[in-house]
Amino acid sequence: MSTQEERAPREGAVATEPGGRTRRAPEREPSIFREPGYRWLFSAALVSKIGAQVSYIAIPLIAVTKLNATAGQVGLLGALSFAAFLLVGLPAGVWVDRMRRRPVMVAAQVSRAVLMVTVPIAWALDSLTIYQLYAVVLLSGVGTVFDDVAGQSYLPHVVGRDRLMAANTGISSLNAGSEVAGRSVGGYLVAAATAAGAVMVDVAGFLLSALMLMRIRRPEAKAERGADRDLRREMWEGLRFVLSHPILRPIAFAGALTNFSFQVNLVIMPIIFMRQLDLSETALGAYLSIGGVGVLTGALLARRVAHRVGHGRMLWIAGAAVAPIALFVPLIDNGPWLFVAGGAWLLVTMKAGIDNVIQVSFRQRATPDAMLGRMNATMRFLMTGALAIGASVGGLVAQLAGARAALWVSAAGLACVWMIIYFSPLRGMRDLPGES
Repeated sequence: MSTQEERAPREGAVATEPGGRTRRAPEREPSIFREPGYRWLFSAALVSKIGAQVSYIAIPLIAVTKLNATAGQVGLLGALSFAAFLLVGLPAGVWVDRMRRRPVMVAAQVSRAVLMVTVPIAWALDSLTIYQLYAVVLLSGVGTVFDDVAGQSYLPHVVGRDRLMAANTGISSLNAGSEVAGRSVGGYLVAAATAAGAVMVDVAGFLLSALMLMRIRRPEAKAERGADRDLRREMWEGLRFVLSHPILRPIAFAGALTNFSFQVNLVIMPIIFMRQLDLSETALGAYLSIGGVGVLTGALLARRVAHRVGHGRMLWIAGAAVAPIALFVPLIDNGPWLFVAGGAWLLVTMKAGIDNVIQVSFRQRATPDAMLGRMNATMRFLMTGALAIGASVGGLVAQLAGARAALWVSAAGLACVWMIIYFSPLRGMRDLPGES
């Protein structure tokens, strides 16, 4: 049961039916942003993620332009930024289920700010090395693990389970919007103020986010502590819950393949733009922001389209529609092919935006409160672990066979994702679990 107060049924205008009978038409559901706790949660995520997206461009560019990193080193840098989900992802879910979620999120923001500020300091002292970047992205990833797991587990407490679709639409739109704004602004900031200066935007975002989270006033019950708690057993419970669930299992596998394919693409794009196409940091930021526009558009459309087509059915229909389009992305080149590949990337990421809203809502509705932390941690372990593997594979393939070959690996994965959903119970599902 939700920790929110029960809402009375809303009544709207009186409508007349044939035969003279009257009924009240249901009133339109109020905006999710009328919930004060959600507004603060949304705002905290907004400033944090915009700053993080700036660093998403700035950190690899520091490695490429300042430290002359190889393709393999750039791939390793990308892998380490997500490796924390493989190292501490599963135990993080157990710990989050044992603690109040908001303090975990505040601590994660502050710790990431402290780590990131060491990069511009070392830059100013002319002592920055690739090994420091490795350490910063790895340890910052630990903070990201706890922030993500706690945030997705905290959302049902803030808004109630009956409003998760609306809340996730807002959060997914925020994530996409931060990609558009953060990556685009990141390209300009790197060009105007150096990559190290751009990282300071990330530091400020983390600190401001922590202050906003502290403004949420909704009481959060302390998790019950059992005498027989065992870390390994509880980790296994979360993993088994996800992998044995007929809805959560295909969502996990489809999300992992999507993330792997996206990361292979994204880790190679700085090399394609800067070394093969001889384009600027601003052009790279603009191109990457196209993906944010696609995700944002998909997130905004997801709720409306899913109600018409069906939530589960929409996942595979959208995937099958964009599968052949993904094969145009590796054809990126100067001239018209730059725009063809950009348009293909827009449509592929639009499908990802639809997936984000629907899949996260499926996950939260299908999972009991006591298991939310472990479910989300298991999902992040699998999906973000796939990002780490994708970054490593992208760098390795680029090193051995060239950057263009890595893009084809990415496109092949994106073209196959929809089949995982098609051959699962999700294929014909119209509604979220618990809906009629």
